[in-house]
Amino acid sequence: MTDPSVTLELGPDHSGRELRIVEDRVTHYGPASADKPAADSRLDCSAGTLAPGRVNAHTHIYSGLAPLGMPPPEEEPGNFVEILERVWWRLDQALDEPTLAASARLYVAEALLAGTSTLVDHHESPRFIEGSLDVLADTCHELGMRAVLCFGATERNDGRREAKRGLEECRRFILANRRPLVRGVVGLHASFTVSDDTVREAGELCRELGTVLHVHVAEDGADVEDAQQRGYRGPLERLLELGALPPGSILAHGVHLDREQVRLALDKGLWLVQNPRSNRGNRVGYPSALVASSRVGLGTDGYPARMDEEAAVLAEEAAAHGEDERIVEDRVTAGWRMVGELFGGPFAPLAPGAMADVVVADGRATHLTVGGKLVVRDGKLLTGDLEQIRAQAHTQAPAVWGRMKELA
Repeated sequence: MTDPSVTLELGPDHSGRELRIVEDRVTHYGPASADKPAADSRLDCSAGTLAPGRVNAHTHIYSGLAPLGMPPPEEEPGNFVEILERVWWRLDQALDEPTLAASARLYVAEALLAGTSTLVDHHESPRFIEGSLDVLADTCHELGMRAVLCFGATERNDGRREAKRGLEECRRFILANRRPLVRGVVGLHASFTVSDDTVREAGELCRELGTVLHVHVAEDGADVEDAQQRGYRGPLERLLELGALPPGSILAHGVHLDREQVRLALDKGLWLVQNPRSNRGNRVGYPSALVASSRVGLGTDGYPARMDEEAAVLAEEAAAHGEDERIVEDRVTAGWRMVGELFGGPFAPLAPGAMADVVVADGRATHLTVGGKLVVRDGKLLTGDLEQIRAQAHTQAPAVWGRMKELA
């Protein structure tokens, strides 16, 4: 007897397992059987392996145009803060609506083609705040990407007024969003760019809306020094004491946390996210203390969302610092658990009831479903014109580079 409700069947893969999807959930995963239900679509997966879609647990979609000729700083940065001031803070200030849209479409499209089904994004565009999260959300909705979005409120350009606008954008978006694959949370850029009043207001907004905070924490020693100068042991303690970290909040980096602080974050039910390529590129150090928590995901911090490459760098860095190679699996598994909390359902392991975000990979992503919808088939994007997306990105990029030079 066939089951007419099955809408998509994947497999068998090279291990002989198959998977069935009804709407947005997995209904079967196991050895292939002769009694196959009727399905609207079946995909050959014999060359690959079925797995949950890949999660990028911390990124910056606004950096999508960066590989297309972003100009180097006129003066070589000497430390982490100077890297922010001379590169990334100029890039985010140079964004407007058309360039952000082009960046988002390129970043999301290429992430899907890499088998990444979820982006946990942290956004900044100080000269385009109101409505910026809708640009990102519309892109994710159109192309079929699952996403968690926030605006990283900060005081680094226009003081408290700027911070209030950033928090209000988070509020507006969370209350208005109706896109099924997208969630909104509250964001702060990093504690060293905001006052205690802004930190308190972010916590109050989290409680008002029943959501969590996404914030950079202890990425560099400068964040720790700033918190200590304000009278706190460190940025983690500052955020906790000011009531800004509900359980489930997301702390990006944590490079300069010690094991006691990492265990404190674990006890408070907080997520940490390790970003190996970014940490290596910014020369901020290796977060050895993160092994003290089982709640540490893997992110790219704005690097392309090719999670296999991020995992490879993590494996290299972990080996160089004497850590067990199982750390890669731990980080990947934690990412699935994180998005499970945010979306209210399991993503892994593949089993009946799991969210139907599934990648079939043979080194590259062959097929990808997100929310039960097929978005990549045979290595090709189904939800958008990839060549048009790339052409638009190349057209818009020079405008960003020109504005960056004006800000130098």
